[in-house]
Amino acid sequence: MSGTLFISDLHLDPARPAITTLFHAFLARQAGNADALYILGDLFEAWVGDDDDSADNLAVCESLKQCALAGTPVFIMHGNRDFLLGDRFAQNSGATLLDDPTVIDLYGRKTLLMHGDTLCTDDTGYMAFRARVRDPGWQAELLARPLAERQAIALEMRQASREQTGGKPESIMDVNQDAVIDVMRRHGVTQLIHGHTHRPFVHNFDRAGKPARRIVLGDWYEQGSVLACTADECELMQLPVNQG
Repeated sequence: MSGTLFISDLHLDPARPAITTLFHAFLARQAGNADALYILGDLFEAWVGDDDDSADNLAVCESLKQCALAGTPVFIMHGNRDFLLGDRFAQNSGATLLDDPTVIDLYGRKTLLMHGDTLCTDDTGYMAFRARVRDPGWQAELLARPLAERQAIALEMRQASREQTGGKPESIMDVNQDAVIDVMRRHGVTQLIHGHTHRPFVHNFDRAGKPARRIVLGDWYEQGSVLACTADECELMQLPVNQG
């Protein structure tokens, strides 16, 4: 698979080994021939600190590192599930951690990359939660706790999130178009790529009299969702789970 590849929302979890197997195969096969690989958040279902050196986590880091050593630059952005990814992870995986948002030159077109959760401004409850867990003081206090305690906290937070999400209208959990236009205006771009909402689609619209495009990446629950971009086009595609 040539060009530049974008993925997000893999939510890698030992409870879903087939997806992890698919990801390892994707790194070894398709990503190894790419100009670059961008992972725009939520690579893991949960990441409670770089000291969580479980066999599954180490295996993912090793596959990422082999992909990078083979010649494909790997870039990873924090998501709402793995915002504690740090320098040790980056060193072990051979990846470069990206700020959210980040602007890149994608074959001559300025393109804004985001995880996407900051665009869901209608979900005020989530936005308040995000502000709390992204606070450096809160994170430092959490990381100071024993690993087992952090894992238990992460499990409780995921369960609470599922309960809260189940009671919210779908429209609230999607992006706010005014927020989209505003962030694109501030960064001077007409193309945005993001994940988070698990709603893969290419949205074309007008921004200040110019054609603009927002490309939403899919998740990796039932298949592997990949965006492949070349100098000529961007295409959303799916990898079957049985590939691995």
